[in-house]
Amino acid sequence: MISRENITFVSMKFQEGDQILVLATGERGLVVEWIDKKMLLIDVDGTAFPVYADQIDFPYFHDFTAPKPLKKKIAGSMVEQPRKEKNVQRFIDRDGVWLSFFPVLDKDVFDDDIISHFRIYVLNHTDDDLVFELSIFYGAKKEFALKNSIRALDEMYLFDMPFEHLNDQPKLDFDFSLAVADKKRVAHFEVQFKPKAKQIFKLSDEVLKAQKASFNINLFETYPIKDPDQDRFDMSKLSAAGFKLYPAEKIKANLPPVRTLIDLHADKLTELHQTLQPSAILDMQLKAFEKFYEEAIAHRLASITVIHGIGTGKLKDEIHELLRHKKEVKSFVNRLHHLYGYGATEIYILT
Repeated sequence: MISRENITFVSMKFQEGDQILVLATGERGLVVEWIDKKMLLIDVDGTAFPVYADQIDFPYFHDFTAPKPLKKKIAGSMVEQPRKEKNVQRFIDRDGVWLSFFPVLDKDVFDDDIISHFRIYVLNHTDDDLVFELSIFYGAKKEFALKNSIRALDEMYLFDMPFEHLNDQPKLDFDFSLAVADKKRVAHFEVQFKPKAKQIFKLSDEVLKAQKASFNINLFETYPIKDPDQDRFDMSKLSAAGFKLYPAEKIKANLPPVRTLIDLHADKLTELHQTLQPSAILDMQLKAFEKFYEEAIAHRLASITVIHGIGTGKLKDEIHELLRHKKEVKSFVNRLHHLYGYGATEIYILT
């Protein structure tokens, strides 16, 4: 158990930029920053990770007490024999991609340890270089998003999550892809993680009692292989069901006319809108949007506009949530329009 006096001493012992030695492995690195009164973030060969202060030391005492290089006398001269350096290797199980939570401690008004926030990392324990897009939501509000890449068998800091935000229904939406495309594996792999307050409280309590630095949660074990039959479809089933089939070269001739704008106000979609319940109206509007969107993709349009109105914002929010998960969407924006005010969203499509 580290006393408060020892904590104060250790806190003064290391400064940012100091050279240090990891006692367990003999690796050398630099101090990046203090995480709290007991733990520091260090960098070893370009990899940053947290350690407790009593797990590292300055390398000077080690260098002073290490065995001196042997000297071999050759023809009346003394020649130093080079000392063999210890080759430290890290063995990482190929067990998938993980989120790693590091509880960062602070003091409350009673001078007791409490968790201030979590420092969250992604760990790539696979042999694949990955690209990912991450969107962080608290409730229905999108807090921020980021896009980055992570090399095989590497780890990366993502963001800090305040402890109190665990009660705000956090949600992490990942969209993974391979840095080098592989025809045998899927182009995109979406993973969603919703931290549950009770689960995170329990895991945090366990690592603190065990005096460990972090706990990990698995996102996936292996990047998915593409189903060889997913791009095939038995067209005879459609024909037997009564659908009319057209040769591919004539498909454009059978598409609906090009539309770059759709008005989703209920009175524009049906004359019976006054007899419908709000939920039925919303369902009708979303189906109309999906049909309009699919037509735009088929016509390879670069941009389209959806008029959803202002109202309560429910229809706009539902459409924006759908757009976040459509691979063809480059971007979309709800800004002041000279004709529709803030009641329309412009969508830009990858072509």
